[in-house]
Amino acid sequence: MDPPPDPFLFALFEGLPRKGPGSDACTQQAYRCIGDHLHDPGILDIGCGAGASAIPLAHLSGGRVVAVDVHRPYLSELRAAAAAGGTGSQITPVCATMDRLPFRENTFDVIWSEGAISAMGYPQGLGSWRPLLREGGFLAVTELAWLVDDPPGEVRSFFTEGYPAMVTDTANRRTAREQGYRLLEAFPLPESAWREEYYAPLAERMQEIRSRGDLSPAAEEILALTDLEMEMYERFSSSYGYVMYVMQKAGLSSR
Repeated sequence: MDPPPDPFLFALFEGLPRKGPGSDACTQQAYRCIGDHLHDPGILDIGCGAGASAIPLAHLSGGRVVAVDVHRPYLSELRAAAAAGGTGSQITPVCATMDRLPFRENTFDVIWSEGAISAMGYPQGLGSWRPLLREGGFLAVTELAWLVDDPPGEVRSFFTEGYPAMVTDTANRRTAREQGYRLLEAFPLPESAWREEYYAPLAERMQEIRSRGDLSPAAEEILALTDLEMEMYERFSSSYGYVMYVMQKAGLSSR
């Protein structure tokens, strides 16, 4: 994994309902692909943040959700939200890093991770999390992907600097098969999952932080980079996005 981010980056998102693009509707759409095969499932939500997917998953599945994040304040937000929404008894928060998960193999029916696997790397995450799934278990993740074969140079340069591991949707589908999964469904998140669900609350938070003043150089740099990220999406949203990949544990393919 990469070095830990600056503490300001965590603080920037504290209190926000989502720490990345997504929506309840997208979580529901993905779960519908597998829900008929499950009864009282054990679910592991990796990089859960404040529970944006863990809480809907608890409602949808009726099962137990182990929700993992490295930032304890996010887990405190999750506990409060789960208790308020009636799912507190179903969700177990765990503070851990995604590359050192404290669980035995063949433990979970479902592994879920929205907007987080990039911290570890998409192929690496698929490979290292696979043993935690029971035979025939399911994995659902969102991952950044190019949606066109030849994106404009400006946005390509932005992600070459910020996320050089980003590849095409086609390549991500191939990687899923190579890492021992059968792909069941894949769909790009709608623009509303970026604009209304994620960027609008984040922009308000950034304005509030800037109005206070007295920012460190590192904080100024993070805010400026976030401004640029928003600009890239405003101009080039047709070229890239998060794709939800829903897959089932299968045999490892030959490479």
